[in-house]
Amino acid sequence: MTQTRRSWLVLPLLAALAACGSPAPSSSASSSGSTGASSAGAATPAPSAQSGGSAGRTGPVAAARPPKLIVFMAVDGLPLRQVLGYRDQLQPDGFRRFLDRGTWFSNAYYGHGYTVTAAGHSIMLSGAYPQRSGIIGNEWRDPKTGAVVYNTEDTRYRYINHETDPHAGTSPANFKAETVGDVLRTVRPGAKVIGISGKDRGAILPAGHKGTAYMYMSSDGQFASTTYYMDRHPAWVDAFNNTRPADAFFHKSWTLLLPESAYSRSAPDGQPWQSNEGNGNRLPAMMGAGLDKPGPKFYAGLLPSPFGDELTLAFARAAIEGEQLGADDQTDILSVSLSSHDYVNHAFGPESRLSHDHLLRLDQYLQGFFQYLDARVGRDNYLLALTADHGFMDTPEWAQRQGREAGRVNPAQLIASLNKGLSERFGEGRWITSFSATGLLFDEKLIQSKGLRSDDVYAAAKVLAEQVPGIQAAFTRAQLAGDDTATPYLAQMRRSWHPDVAAPLQLVPRQGYMFSSRTTGTTHGSPYEYDNHVPLLTWGPAWVGQGEVTARVEIVDLAPTLSRILGIATPAQSQGQVLPLPLPGGATAAPPVAR
Repeated sequence: MTQTRRSWLVLPLLAALAACGSPAPSSSASSSGSTGASSAGAATPAPSAQSGGSAGRTGPVAAARPPKLIVFMAVDGLPLRQVLGYRDQLQPDGFRRFLDRGTWFSNAYYGHGYTVTAAGHSIMLSGAYPQRSGIIGNEWRDPKTGAVVYNTEDTRYRYINHETDPHAGTSPANFKAETVGDVLRTVRPGAKVIGISGKDRGAILPAGHKGTAYMYMSSDGQFASTTYYMDRHPAWVDAFNNTRPADAFFHKSWTLLLPESAYSRSAPDGQPWQSNEGNGNRLPAMMGAGLDKPGPKFYAGLLPSPFGDELTLAFARAAIEGEQLGADDQTDILSVSLSSHDYVNHAFGPESRLSHDHLLRLDQYLQGFFQYLDARVGRDNYLLALTADHGFMDTPEWAQRQGREAGRVNPAQLIASLNKGLSERFGEGRWITSFSATGLLFDEKLIQSKGLRSDDVYAAAKVLAEQVPGIQAAFTRAQLAGDDTATPYLAQMRRSWHPDVAAPLQLVPRQGYMFSSRTTGTTHGSPYEYDNHVPLLTWGPAWVGQGEVTARVEIVDLAPTLSRILGIATPAQSQGQVLPLPLPGGATAAPPVAR
């Protein structure tokens, strides 16, 4: 029996004690709306629960019942360093509800190499890396046909009351794993599982195969589901959309939340490496500037602003009330993925003042949403969990100004260079055809026509790629299918590689470098800490206790932990272990096992 499994034998006894009336400590949260360092003393941070539990905070007795509602939240593109870097400016009951009065994990990481939105969202509630789920990226090319595949596309279905692009996200058909919600609805069909996001993949993947997903429509500012889930929207969705809430932000300005002096730690607006498209790259920024009335350009422009998150949380409130989530003793799951921070970081960089202010405004929205949940569902009736789908690298040009090595690798130029080298060795030809996710596809017919072995061509391309400035490593199909655990980054890239859909040569950019043909903005998608070190924050005193846990954990650990709390089986493809949550007596619920 493993250490993880042994540790959980304590829980039935603790639950029995709770059922006999042993009280759980209460946790109060301030409703003050003040900001800045003056609020830093509103609550005393809990002490750490170290690896193995030797210094764990005395936490609550394990709950005798599961929560009525699990609210799972993802902030797209949020590295933990941003949350902690602005901690002194946070609201008392937004992110600080977790940091001061919940259990949070200061060393939580993704263990796969290609850290992008769809992959992260597929992992969160399944516990399965892309090597099992098949969601290797946001999009990729079919290795046999070269056709583009979007991660949640399914042409059998369409958006309800909206035009649907062939590559639009409409179902979880490509997702080869089940989620916590799928297991819950299998054993308890009356449970409701709702996924909401500004992005289709942010709604569909956490909702799984048996939940219901709603996503923002940038064409008209509404939220819509697809015919995979239903033929028509419930009345509450139509009622929400009929009020046209997005129009309330027309010609509204995004202004700084705090005085100018509060942003001295961030890069100023209007830098040459910051995108100047859409709403521009300076604050204040008016939504729909230059337009006479709301239209697709305005609605799309709400996503890279705080107002995209405000709309998403408004729809989440409507879902709670419309579906009566958490209103009975049957546990429901609400997944809310907030997309705007990713758009802001892509355009301006996580080092920017715009990103800094966006985080502070998001924090303010979270405080309001949590206090709404307190009143609507009841503080003792719901569990919160918040993470991110990936982190973010600083904009290369900003990093260079800080004295760090950084840069951009143009994908088209990279392929041309590799093809030149392969042609010199094997004869003239376009040996590499295209990028697919973070890998390279080859002309297999050309390889066969030359009487060559594919693996030999991949190996030659690997050698050439690793000589290109900005490339750290290239891994062949043979390496990815093998069992080498010593080569740096190979294990991470192996978790991102699914043999049925991934390219046969996977690339890792050098630290500080990114694949991009653009000269502005930045991205994510590497195995480095800036991309894989994300928040993992929980709150719900009866179920998760209180304290900072410093042991290294992975985001795949969240799914088995929620399953344990719900008393259901862990999703079949999960690769995680139960998180080491604080328990009474200075122990942890599941001491971490060496990975």
